[in-house]
Amino acid sequence: MRRKYTEEDYEFLKKLGNRIRELREQTDLSQAALEIDSKMSKNQVGRIERGEISTSVVNLNLIAQALNVQIRDFFDFPN
Repeated sequence: MRRKYTEEDYEFLKKLGNRIRELREQTDLSQAALEIDSKMSKNQVGRIERGEISTSVVNLNLIAQALNVQIRDFFDFPN
């Protein structure tokens, strides 16, 4: 059975998404360019960055490769 997300879960997703956006902007990459490099749709990238959806570790790895960062860099945000 799938559990419902708590408010804390949603806050975590927002922080993660903000960090991914921050790293993307630091590399001067648009969402459209990240779409191509990560092989994910721009819509999906946008939803991840806005914290609207949870994504798989595989997708995080694709984004990290496209941004030329380590996955652990995504989690370097204040608690």
